[in-house]
Amino acid sequence: MLKQIVLAFVPVFVAVDPIAILPIFISLTQGVNKLHKRKIIIQSVITAISVAIFFIFLGKATFSLLGITIGDFMVAGGVVLFCIAVMDLLVPGKKRREPTDELGAVPIGTPLIVGPAVLTTCLIIIDEYGVPATIISVILNVIITGILFLFSETVVKKVGKAGVNAVSKIMALLIVAFAVMMIRKGIFNIING
Repeated sequence: MLKQIVLAFVPVFVAVDPIAILPIFISLTQGVNKLHKRKIIIQSVITAISVAIFFIFLGKATFSLLGITIGDFMVAGGVVLFCIAVMDLLVPGKKRREPTDELGAVPIGTPLIVGPAVLTTCLIIIDEYGVPATIISVILNVIITGILFLFSETVVKKVGKAGVNAVSKIMALLIVAFAVMMIRKGIFNIING
């Protein structure tokens, strides 16, 4: 069982990519106080785990019932991320940065932590390593991501406020690019599917 968990952990870790999404988290939560940031982290971890577990058990059936493909899901996630990133680039000041009650759930919990890549990976590794190993690997990866988010302030202190503002705009551009990539892959998936 331990071997299956380790083997399932690696592809899920690559799909979650906590190091790559840390700057995006910093960008989305810039200016949020510590207490609210912790609430956002807890909400994102709970959302990510809930979405993943729901998908592990009911993903194939739900998609089949609704006529949704993985490509459709990738396009939808990409559009959400694209809208958030464009607002971040175009809205002056911190008006867009006012945290909403849903920030931890959408877009951080899903599609950033648990998005199409993670859900697709889960579908693949369930057949190889089983449901228990898949669930445990997802939970471990989401918790690791949450821990990294908790220490994001250390990164901010090292880089400084001006650096964070610059990185924030660069990350917004990267989010746009990531969103376009998700949409592109989703469209190719739909065409080839």
